[in-house]
Amino acid sequence: MSDTSNATAPALDVRMLGRVDYAATFEAMRQITLERAPDTPDRLWICEHAPVFTQGLAGKPDHLLTPGDIPVVQTDRGGQVTFHGPGQVVAYPLLDLRRAGYYVKEYVYRLEEAVLRTLAHFGVTGHRLPGAPGIYVRLDDPFSHAALTGPFPASDPFRGLGKIAALGIKVSRHCTYHGVALNVAMDLEPFSRVNPCGYAGLKTVDLSTIGIQTTWDEAAGALGQKLVAYLAP
Repeated sequence: MSDTSNATAPALDVRMLGRVDYAATFEAMRQITLERAPDTPDRLWICEHAPVFTQGLAGKPDHLLTPGDIPVVQTDRGGQVTFHGPGQVVAYPLLDLRRAGYYVKEYVYRLEEAVLRTLAHFGVTGHRLPGAPGIYVRLDDPFSHAALTGPFPASDPFRGLGKIAALGIKVSRHCTYHGVALNVAMDLEPFSRVNPCGYAGLKTVDLSTIGIQTTWDEAAGALGQKLVAYLAP
């Protein structure tokens, strides 16, 4: 674990933003990170966006298959292309990792753990997959507690799995922005217009697809609570 500064970490400022414009939110995150001081409070923004494809910093154009009338926004996060749209809970932690006292690898682990615990709140078992950030569920039985067992075939590493949450972050001067997106009850068709997160043929699912009927507000509240718990120093 990294050294922490002498500053006491203020309480995480959680904001439920509702539906907000992606480009404006992206710019606000960058500006806040640029202007951060050692005593700037950490924030957690939870929101949803109108339909938009977002491309990672090293995103390959050939993963954008047929975007059609959905806008594509180039970002500075890691990862490849993904889709945001209504019915998806998007969480943006704006944290000072040096003050929190942990490194980027642990930060990613904590983000994923918060999603796993959120899924468990709804009775769903989520899974990590080596080398493929995000959270996945078994398509044949998303409620099974059985662990995934490897090795995973190189020709089809996602066999029998669907991606239910995507992760893409940016860390600048030890401070985070961008974050994680959990699919709740979406129009999933736009995911077929891209190679989601750079993986051709990767099936994307949401809670509704696997039989969980819930509201955006309930899912957002559950994810927010888990993020607050797991991102704490």
